[in-house]
Amino acid sequence: MALSPHVPELGALELLLAVARLGSVGRAAAELGVSQPTASARIKGMERQIGVPLLERSPRGSRPTEAGRLVVEWARQVVEAAQALDAGIDALRERRDAKLRVVASLTVAEYLMPGWLLGLAEASPGTAVTLRTANSAEVAGHVLAGDADLGFVEGPSTPPGLAGVVVAADRLVVVVAPGHPWARRRTPLTATELAGTPLVLREPGSGTREVLEMALAPYGGAAQPRLELASSTALKAAAMTGAGPVCLSELAVVEELATRRLVEVPLAEELDLRRPLRAVWPAGQRPSGPARELLGLTRQAVGQTPRRNQAARRNQAAGRRSSAT
Repeated sequence: MALSPHVPELGALELLLAVARLGSVGRAAAELGVSQPTASARIKGMERQIGVPLLERSPRGSRPTEAGRLVVEWARQVVEAAQALDAGIDALRERRDAKLRVVASLTVAEYLMPGWLLGLAEASPGTAVTLRTANSAEVAGHVLAGDADLGFVEGPSTPPGLAGVVVAADRLVVVVAPGHPWARRRTPLTATELAGTPLVLREPGSGTREVLEMALAPYGGAAQPRLELASSTALKAAAMTGAGPVCLSELAVVEELATRRLVEVPLAEELDLRRPLRAVWPAGQRPSGPARELLGLTRQAVGQTPRRNQAARRNQAAGRRSSAT
C-alpha cells in the first residue's frame, strides 16, 4: 500500500521532534546543522502538507499545538523504527564485510598470499578469510560463479568475463638437479632446444603451463611432457630426484636455488617467460569491503617481488662461485 502525499519525509519528522524537545526552532536547527530560515521553511512546508498547524510560536519559543502533539508522538514511533532499521542494516553490512572468500592459483597462494593475509589480519583483525587454491582456469570459474569475492590468477591476460589488475610480477625458470647435464651448461638454452625436450610440467589449465606453451608456440610448441604434476612442491621434488628439467615459478625455487639443491638453466633472450600475476573479479563490479582492503595491500606490494628474486639470484651465483673454488 502506497503512502498518501500527506506523510512527511523522515528528515522533517526528525526536525519536528527536535523542536518539541528543545522548545525552539532555532535550537533545533543548530542541533541538526541547518539554518533557522531553512528549518522554519521546512516546518511550514510540513504544516501545509499535513493540513493542520503543528507549532504555536511566541517570543519565548515554539511548542506543539494539540494536533502537533499527536503528530510528534506518531513521528517518534516512525523515527525510532527508522533508527532500528538503520542499526539492522549496519549489522548486516558488518556481518557481510567481516567475511572474505579468496581463491588463488597455487603460486600466489603458496608464496604471496600468506604475507598479504597477515597484513589484512593486522588491518582488520575481525575479518574471517576463507582461502581456496586452484589452477588459474579453475580460479576464473569460481569467481565467475560467485563462489569467491576475489581471485588471483597467473597468465598473460585477464580471463574472459573478469576485470583485473596486476598485483605482482613473476618469471618462469627452468631448473634441474645438480647432476643433470644442463646444470653445467655454459651457453643459454635455446627456444628450439626447450621446445624439443620433454619437461616435467604443471597440469593443463595452470597459468605456468599456459605461459610456457605460448612462449614455445612459435618454435613448434612444447614437447609431450615427461610428467604432469599438480603443485610446485611436486615439481621441485621431481626435479631434485632427477626426473628431468622442470619449468615453474621463480618464486617457488628461491630457497632451492640458494642452497644448490636445484640449478637454474640459463635461457636464450628469445625466451620471454615473464608473466604478471593478477587479482580478478567479475566484470562490471568493483571489489568492496575486505576484498577492496586486500586488493589495496597487494597493490602496495607491487615492485617488491623482483627485488626478492634478484637477491635469490645473487645467492645462487655466490653458491656457484663457492663450489667452483
